[in-house]
Amino acid sequence: MASTVNQPGSPATKRPGYGQLLRTPRAWTFLLPGFAARQPFAMLTIGIVLLVENTTGSYGTAGAVAAGTGVSMAVFAPQNGKLADRFGQSAVLLPGVLVHTASVILLTMLALSHAPLWALFAAAVPAGASVPQIGPMVRARWAAKLDGSPLMPTAAAFESVTDEFTFVIGPVLATALCTGVHPAAGLIAEAALTLVGGLFFAAQRSTAPAPNPTVDGVREKHTSALSIPGVRALAVAFLGIGAVFGGMQVGLTSFTQEIGQQGIAGLLYGTFAAGNMLAGVVCGAIAWRRSPQRRLLISYTALALACSALWAVHSVPLLGALGLLIGLCIAPALITGYTLVESLVPATARTEAFTWLTGSVALGQAIAVTAAGQLADQVNASAAFVVPLAGTGLALATLVALRKRLKPRSERRIVQGSARGMSHRVPVTVD
Repeated sequence: MASTVNQPGSPATKRPGYGQLLRTPRAWTFLLPGFAARQPFAMLTIGIVLLVENTTGSYGTAGAVAAGTGVSMAVFAPQNGKLADRFGQSAVLLPGVLVHTASVILLTMLALSHAPLWALFAAAVPAGASVPQIGPMVRARWAAKLDGSPLMPTAAAFESVTDEFTFVIGPVLATALCTGVHPAAGLIAEAALTLVGGLFFAAQRSTAPAPNPTVDGVREKHTSALSIPGVRALAVAFLGIGAVFGGMQVGLTSFTQEIGQQGIAGLLYGTFAAGNMLAGVVCGAIAWRRSPQRRLLISYTALALACSALWAVHSVPLLGALGLLIGLCIAPALITGYTLVESLVPATARTEAFTWLTGSVALGQAIAVTAAGQLADQVNASAAFVVPLAGTGLALATLVALRKRLKPRSERRIVQGSARGMSHRVPVTVD
C-alpha cells in the first residue's frame, strides 16, 4: 500500500511557482546566455541532415554523418561533466566552445565542397565531442544556489521545460534557415549561437558551483555517476527517448520531401516539441503524490504506445496530431528521470550524472538517425518511423526489468542530491 511522506494539505504539498524561482538572485545572468548556448543539441543533428542530404542526395549518408556527432557527444559528454565537477565549468567551457565552433564551420565547408565521407566524419567527431553541456551545467548551478530549498523541484521542472522549448525553437529555426535561406545556414547559426552564448555563460563565474573540495590540499575521491545502478537504468531509458528525437527528425523530413512539402517539416517537428514543452509546464506545476519510479514507468509506457502508430500514418494533419501526443508523453519521462538521478547521485558527481543522461539521448538519437536514414532511402519515409517504436519498446522492456534499481537511497530526498544531507521533503509515495 502506498503512503505519502507528507500529509495532504500540509504546506509541503504546495510546490513553489515558476515566478518565485525566477526571482532567485542572479538567476537570469546564467539563464539567458545558457538558453542561447543550448541550441547545439537541438540544431546540430537536423542541420547536418539537411545540409549533407542536400549535397549528397542521400538521407543514409546524412544520417551517418549526424550519427558521428551523436556518438561522439555521447562518449565525451560525461567526461566533460566529470571535468567540470572537478575543475569548474568555465575551465571546460572556454576551450570546448572554440573547438565546437571551428569544427562545425569546417564540417559545413567540407559538405559544401562535396568532400568524401571520411572527411565529413573527421569534422563531425570533434563537433560532437565539444558540444557544450549547458543544460547539465545550468542544473548544477540551480542545485548549488538552491541547496536545501523547496524551490529545487520547481527548478528541475523549469529546466526540463527549457530543454523542450529549445527543441521547439532549434529544429524549426534550423529547418527554416536551411530550406529558406541556404542549406548551410542552419549550421552557421548553430555555431554562432554556441560561440556567443557559450562565452557569455562561461563568464558568469559567480553563479557556478565550486569545483570538488579539497581536504588538506588533497582532492576528495570522485565517485563515477555511472557506477550507480539507477543511473545506468535511466541511461537506457534515455536512449529510447533519443531514438524518438532522431527518428522523428529524419522521418518527418523525409516524409514531407516525399509528398513535396519539405517546408513544413520544421512546423511538424515544432508541433512535436511543443507537446514536450506544454507537458513539461504542467508537470512542473503539480505536486506529485505518486512515486517517481511509478511515474516513469507509466509515462514511458504511454510514450511507447504513442510511437506504435507512427509508421501507419500518411496524412500531414494526423501526423502532426500524433507528434503532439508523443511530445506530451516525453516530457513526464524526462522530468521524472532527472528528478530520480538527483536523488541517486552524490553532489560531487552531479554534473557528470546529468551529462550521462544527455549523452544517452545523443547516442540514441545518433543510432536513430542512422537507422531511419537507411530505411528512408531503401524503403520509404514511413519506414523511418519504425525506429522510435523499436527504440522505446526495447528501452521500456529494459526499464521494467531494472526498475528496482531506481529506488533512491532515502525516500525523503527524492528530488535533491543526497550527498549534502538535504532535508527538504516533497510529497511522494513510497511503494
